[in-house]
Amino acid sequence: MNIKRAKEYIKNSVNLYLKKDEFGEYRVPVVRQRPIFLLGAPGIGKTAIMEQIAQELGIALVAYSMTHHTRQSALGLPFITKKNYAGQEVSVSEYTMSEIIASVYDTMEQSGFKEGILFLDEINCVSETLAPSMLQFLQYKVFGRHRVPEGWVIVTAGNPPEFNKSVREFDVVTMDRLKLLEVEPEYRIWKEYGVERRIHNAIINYLDLKKDHFYCMEMTVKGRSYVTARGWEDLSQMLYLYEEEQLTVEESLVGQYIRNDRIVKEFTAYYDLYNKYKKDYHIEDILDGRASVQAMARAKDAAFDERLSLLGMLLDRVQADMKDIMEQGAFLKDLLTPLRNIKETAVQSMVEQVINQLDKQAECRRRILNNLQTANSLSDEDRKRHRSVLAFLEARRKELFVNELTGGEEAFAYIKDKYDTAVAKMKQDTIKVQRKLHELFAFVEEAFNEGNEMLILVTELTVNSFSAQFIATFGCEDYSRHNKELMLSERKEGIKAQISQLELD
Repeated sequence: MNIKRAKEYIKNSVNLYLKKDEFGEYRVPVVRQRPIFLLGAPGIGKTAIMEQIAQELGIALVAYSMTHHTRQSALGLPFITKKNYAGQEVSVSEYTMSEIIASVYDTMEQSGFKEGILFLDEINCVSETLAPSMLQFLQYKVFGRHRVPEGWVIVTAGNPPEFNKSVREFDVVTMDRLKLLEVEPEYRIWKEYGVERRIHNAIINYLDLKKDHFYCMEMTVKGRSYVTARGWEDLSQMLYLYEEEQLTVEESLVGQYIRNDRIVKEFTAYYDLYNKYKKDYHIEDILDGRASVQAMARAKDAAFDERLSLLGMLLDRVQADMKDIMEQGAFLKDLLTPLRNIKETAVQSMVEQVINQLDKQAECRRRILNNLQTANSLSDEDRKRHRSVLAFLEARRKELFVNELTGGEEAFAYIKDKYDTAVAKMKQDTIKVQRKLHELFAFVEEAFNEGNEMLILVTELTVNSFSAQFIATFGCEDYSRHNKELMLSERKEGIKAQISQLELD
């Protein structure tokens, strides 16, 4: 199965394992909660989906790689203690708490989260001394003398033996206690994730043209050659930083992340071509409705791979703006609750009381942010939203100190004015993005006429969560018209399959 299906399966399993009856007892007893074993090639996103599941279910995540654990660190260290049996004192062996289980308790104490996922990666690479204890752990959730707390679901992962020489093949008795999910890399699924995470558009466009370059493992005269999803994502972040610093992207940089000489050469060449397209077409001019005659003529005569690259650049720019708008909206909506609390305090009070309430609300937000971070249950979007709320509260506190305001109601009016200004800015930004979206449709209509580009444009706007939210919230006549013409809503899955089958090489 692909990583998206695996994620949904794991999410549903965790949800069911945590389901309780009317007495607060877990419906599936701990001994029957089979750990999930996610088996797949390295770098396809196994750890990433665990983070997403924890965030979406609102539970904690503790992740460990088993490759470095010895029997002592995993099970605990022995020590001698005294016990009394039938009036006779004897010396017995006890064990300190397992480092792994202690981390679960630490997370519970520090974050306040009582339920979560214990994710053990490279589970089939455990040391020889630890291997015999794994059977007990997988069935009874016990390391040494200490049990994993109730409410914590075990998910494990590992690589097939062809990718890792340290892999130990599990016997039938062990496998019979696991729910096995075998995962294969699939570009179409990763692309959905990549667009959401703003993987560099040059990478997305290149892989649209060269899907077989997304993931590969080969043996060459120089040794093993490989390209993974992790490599593309890490390269993406570095490309953004290189562009910010105006540094030249060369094969030596790409080769640090993409370990295949042929793909390194081809991607670096495409990246140079991509930047040439970006410069020649003047993307911002097109989205401002000022596409030059030369750009329009070139787009009409361009080969399909160039058209696809151009469309990708335009979409990337507009979808980035849509994401910003939706994140602004989420921040402003979240800010309403602390503002209501400040308003209640401001009635017939002094400025100092409003400042104290600002401090209280900011501290509450810091605590929420810290708890989510400790529990590893914080998405990038939520992190940005919480930090934006915190920054707004802290900025208003500083301003109230320097402004000569007397009463609490006057202070709140000042804070509300800042909030209203932020709302007005978002509305203005929304109008600008709507205009860009209209100009994007107008350009595609004129430049590409009846080609597949309009189908791709509408489909990409539909499957991307931020653009879909933006259009659902603010509307888009161009999208609605073309969506109806293409009957996209009724044929979405078939159209996605059709696009994935397009010969783009």
